[in-house]
Amino acid sequence: MPSIFTHAAIPLALWCAAERGRISRPLLAAGVVAAMLPDADVLAFVLHIPYADSFGHRGASHSVVFATLLAVLAAVLHRPLRASTVQAAAFVGISALSHPLLDAFTSGGLGVALWWPWSGERLFAPWRPIRVSPFAGQFFSARGLATVFSELRWVWLPLAAAVIGWKLIQRAPVDARTTQ
Repeated sequence: MPSIFTHAAIPLALWCAAERGRISRPLLAAGVVAAMLPDADVLAFVLHIPYADSFGHRGASHSVVFATLLAVLAAVLHRPLRASTVQAAAFVGISALSHPLLDAFTSGGLGVALWWPWSGERLFAPWRPIRVSPFAGQFFSARGLATVFSELRWVWLPLAAAVIGWKLIQRAPVDARTTQ
């Protein structure tokens, strides 16, 4: 998995790219939590649930179904999130789904059970440039530092470039965008 901090990158990038005030702070917080929440499944190790089990690490909590459940919950809670029903569901759903998609691009683990409960198959992306993060006890090691640099290179910097590019396009005069 990328580090827990890097899972927040997608909702943060969407917030930065949006018009000021378009995504409320409560909705942003819900998106960040939704992006990080799938890794709560590491509790499975404490409960002696095998990694490869449907409820093990990168199992059911890394599925489209889990992201959809979080999106539905956000839709129900849209008022305290200060968002419309659709905006709350879309933002939280995308944030939650970004977690297993980022994990699929990592160099280790067993893959993600993206299609659980229809399939227990663990999937990886065909290209896996992001170094897998060590667990908490080893995060501040040489391997942890290598992971941070990998995440900067493959997640944070491309997202920052995309946000900056999007902001520049949005600020360009309308004539310049339509004349070509």
